[in-house]
Amino acid sequence: MGTRILLVPGFWLGAWAWDEVAEELRGRGHDVCALTLPGLDPEDESRFDATLEQQARAIVEAIDPAEKAVLVAHSGGAVPVYLATDLVPERIGHAIYVDSAPIPNGFVLRDDLGSAREFELPSWAELEAEGNSLTGLDDIALARFRERAVSQPARIAGSPLRMSDSIARLAVPTTVVCTSIAAELVRQLSTSGEAPIFSELPRVAADLMDLPTGHWPMWSEPKRLAEVIHSVA
Repeated sequence: MGTRILLVPGFWLGAWAWDEVAEELRGRGHDVCALTLPGLDPEDESRFDATLEQQARAIVEAIDPAEKAVLVAHSGGAVPVYLATDLVPERIGHAIYVDSAPIPNGFVLRDDLGSAREFELPSWAELEAEGNSLTGLDDIALARFRERAVSQPARIAGSPLRMSDSIARLAVPTTVVCTSIAAELVRQLSTSGEAPIFSELPRVAADLMDLPTGHWPMWSEPKRLAEVIHSVA
């Protein structure tokens, strides 16, 4: 049996978003599990009550206590994944962030949601205006995304990340796959203070890898993304 790899999707997405990448990784001999995090199951009537802590616990529960796993986080999935590395650093062999990064303690991904209960998938123009590149996605991929997207619970999107005082998570081997922002620019932003979302990268001594495409490489470049994950795992 190969490496245990957990694939964690970003906002609005469930396990289905990783189907092509998961298939590629299984073909390379890995034990792969794609997750639908608490709050993102449309059949769950209480999903808007989910918390970041519950999401992180769901990730931890998918790791056999007797083994280590590789965690792969896309976009907003970085928040519960980084929290999982804080909860059980000894059970994580590697953390891979896809067009995302481990974010600093207290950071809020969306501080503009106010009293909203949910955060719907924005228009394509709004997503791109916020820096979410749609490069590589054809009309079929966009239609599938729109059809299957689940509104993000505002309680999760708008909550600050709360980490423990332990620094053990900083020793978890970390790789960032840079798809819509080049690795060199991410490296500069991580130390310049211009982008707090990248400020944790020096602390975890992250390796940065380029995979030029858009913000959703699991659809635009699934084979290449799987190869990158395989090479790191």
